[in-house]
Amino acid sequence: MALAPAVAHGIVDTKSIIIDAKSGITGAGRSTSLDFSFCEATETAKAYKVAAHRHTSEIEQELSRFAGENIELSFTPHLIPMKRGILATSYVNLTKYISVEEVHKIYCEFYKNEFFVRVCDMGILPEVKNVVGSNFVDIGITVDERLNRLVVVSCIDNLIKGAAGQAVQNMNIMFGFEEFAGLNAPGMYL
Repeated sequence: MALAPAVAHGIVDTKSIIIDAKSGITGAGRSTSLDFSFCEATETAKAYKVAAHRHTSEIEQELSRFAGENIELSFTPHLIPMKRGILATSYVNLTKYISVEEVHKIYCEFYKNEFFVRVCDMGILPEVKNVVGSNFVDIGITVDERLNRLVVVSCIDNLIKGAAGQAVQNMNIMFGFEEFAGLNAPGMYL
């Protein structure tokens, strides 16, 4: 979701996509492995399943649909010491100069009818605490003018948007309910 608008509008080099994701312990999957117990994962951070993560092919598949071409990318998840939530920072080179204001307009227009996608105001980047406990996706963008690179930061709650909430959202659509039925609660952060 972080890169779909940029890829769909053809403003980025699809051969240069790097996604660096930070995941809470529950985002690494349910396992009895000692490596994924909170006591072992607290006070540290580590990359896992580098160049071999199961979700890489799904990300490539969906971005390829928007691009109209086969996309391959680098996706590296990192385990960090929090219970839930995913913060992903995506880096992609722009094909020409485009201002952050123009990119922000592209994102706002692309997601204007998507209840669960919140594009942050310019200069604001999302934080996990604002989506935990919700079905929302928060997206913030910036342009590194020095490198002509788009940097997109996105956050979800992996247990709601990444799993159960997404299932409810899909069920709502399939059965003709309001898409946000039962899912419009804000995050838990006060």
